[in-house]
Amino acid sequence: MAGGNSNYWEDLRKQARQLENELDLKLVSFSKLCTSYSSSRDGRRGDSSDTTPLLNNSTQDRMFEAMSVEIEQLLAKLTGVNDKMAEYSSTPGVTSHNAALMHTLQRHRDILQDYTHEYHKTKSNFLAIREREDLLGSVRKDIDVKMSTKISQTYKSGSGVNNRRTELFLKEHEHLRNSDRLIEDTISIAMATKENMTSQRGFLKSIQSRVNTLANRFPAINSLIQRINLRKRRDSLILGGVIGVCTILLLLYAFH
Repeated sequence: MAGGNSNYWEDLRKQARQLENELDLKLVSFSKLCTSYSSSRDGRRGDSSDTTPLLNNSTQDRMFEAMSVEIEQLLAKLTGVNDKMAEYSSTPGVTSHNAALMHTLQRHRDILQDYTHEYHKTKSNFLAIREREDLLGSVRKDIDVKMSTKISQTYKSGSGVNNRRTELFLKEHEHLRNSDRLIEDTISIAMATKENMTSQRGFLKSIQSRVNTLANRFPAINSLIQRINLRKRRDSLILGGVIGVCTILLLLYAFH
C-alpha cells in the first residue's frame, strides 16, 4: 500500500463513493421489489386460480435472492474499502491531516451503517410479508377445500331443499372470503403503520446521534456558546442593577 501517497486516499474515496452509489440504486430497487410483492399479493386476493400466483411469486423470490446476494457483496466491498481508509489514516505519514481524514472516514462509515440498516430492515419486511401471505394462503385453501366438499355433497342430492342449502352454502362461502379479505387488509395496514413508525424512530435516532457526534467533534463551539450565554447573563445582571439604582435614586429625589 502506498501509505504516503495522497492519490491512494483519493482512489479509496472514489471507490467508496462508487460503491455507495451502486448500493443506493440497488436498495431502491430492493425496496420496490418488496412493495411490488405485497401489492401483487393484494391484487390477487380472491382469485381461485393458483398457477399464475405461484409463477409470479417464484419469480419474485428468485429476484429477491439474487438482489440480496448482490447487495451483501457490495456491502462487503464497501466495508473493505472503509477498512483500508482507516488503515491509511492511522499511518504516521499522514498525521498532519489526520483530523480531516477521520472526519471523512466517519462520514463513509455512517453511510455504510445506514445502508446496512436499510437493507436488513427491507429484507425483514419482505420475509415477514411472504411468511404472512403463505400462512393466510394455506388457511384460505383449507377453507376453499372444505366449502367445495360441502357444496359437492349438496349437489349430489339433487332435491329442491338441497338446492336451497347449496345457495346458502355459496352465500356463506362468499361471506367467509370477504371476511378473509378484510382481515388481510387490516393486517396490511397495521404492518405498514408499524414500518412507518419504526423508520421514523430510526430516522430520529440517526439525527440525534449525528448531532451528538458533531457536538463531540467541535467542543470549541460548545465552549463558545457557553461563554456567550455567560456574557448575556452578566449583561442582564448589570442592566438590572443599573435600572434598580436609577429607580431608587428617582424615588429618593421624589420624596425629598
